[in-house]
Amino acid sequence: MAEVELIVPQMGESIMEATILSWLKKPGDKIEREESVLEVATDKVDTEVPSTHSGILKEILAKEGEVVQVGKAIAIITADVDTETESDSPKKAGGSNRTVDDYLTFARTTNGSGAHAKSFSSASRFYSPLVRNIAKEENIAIAELETITGTGAEGRLTKRDILGYLQHKKLEVTLQPTLSTPKVPVSISSGDEIIEMDRMRKMIAERMLESRRISAHATSFVEADVTNMVVWRNKVKGDFQKRTGYILTLTPIFLEAVALAIKDYPMINVQVDGTKIIKKKDINLGMAVALPSGNLIVPVIKNADQLTLAELTQVVNDLAKRARENKLKPDELGGGTFTVSNVGSFGNVMGTPIIMQPQVAILALGTVQKKPAVIETPYGDAIAVRHKMFLSHSYDHRVIDGSLGGSVVRRVADYLEKFDIDREI
Repeated sequence: MAEVELIVPQMGESIMEATILSWLKKPGDKIEREESVLEVATDKVDTEVPSTHSGILKEILAKEGEVVQVGKAIAIITADVDTETESDSPKKAGGSNRTVDDYLTFARTTNGSGAHAKSFSSASRFYSPLVRNIAKEENIAIAELETITGTGAEGRLTKRDILGYLQHKKLEVTLQPTLSTPKVPVSISSGDEIIEMDRMRKMIAERMLESRRISAHATSFVEADVTNMVVWRNKVKGDFQKRTGYILTLTPIFLEAVALAIKDYPMINVQVDGTKIIKKKDINLGMAVALPSGNLIVPVIKNADQLTLAELTQVVNDLAKRARENKLKPDELGGGTFTVSNVGSFGNVMGTPIIMQPQVAILALGTVQKKPAVIETPYGDAIAVRHKMFLSHSYDHRVIDGSLGGSVVRRVADYLEKFDIDREI
């Protein structure tokens, strides 16, 4: 038997800390390999942390509600093995550099929270060692640090918050008051109901405000005739579901067209870092999913341009299902380079979506409607019933001009309008 430390694993890009929501086990409980030990929340997702060893939970080192850093020991387990395997050793596996697919490493670590530095003793909130180091290197005084809005648990300042503030400061952009300090007083009348925002809604609100502050939003609209696409989908969906078990919706067809358009116009697949434009190699499509709570979450389809339509359908079904069940992994919510939002699923004709930072564009898909339209025939123009929809493309006008923004959405519409009605899947 050997005692090993359960540490907070790396859970996706840019995630440096997590909040412990609840312990699923208590001291003295037996734990099986791969069994969930606790639930944690990051600024991207709530998730369970499983064990990679069997044993007994000896001691819990971090309480529920506590914010812990990636790599910090949070529990001690008496494992059923005498020594750790080489693959579990932090020297071999890289410790906290592991990805969410490895998910949990038992490793001995000296990365404790430590005592607050003297200069932070009068601070009104806790600052992680990473945030303190950034503040020190950038010569940000405590008084200035206190003015920055934190999006972490209980208003804590995260790495993203302070780096975003520094970017705004360099661009001489003044941060506007946050939701906690509204400019206009709110009137409350008798009988009004006051509803506290949940944690996810607070994060969504903060990120939407942040995106409006950062990006110069502009939107282009195109109406597309998608009759061939609709007819084809209705023709093959039954057989496809029987063969694969997956429902063929219009969403994967839209995503395929978006991926093709991005390959044609790669400069829409960029991000902005100060005065630098980063052209992304991979096409990773974010897919907005509405949750039962009414909130929104955006899982990411990695390398979407390399998937067949059948593979896209499988991934879309899987991600949407697990998103609604709160079973997404943190790394499935990061790394997006372009986002698609299907507002048509709510019966909306069109929308003007807000860009997901640090991306520079997002496409909204309106509902598909039957409309009378003028079509060309060998015998002259005629009026026929066609399936039509609006595409709304919002883009960051700092780096995307109207020519490129308009061309991309027009190209998506072209791919949808020219859909092969005899296509195999």
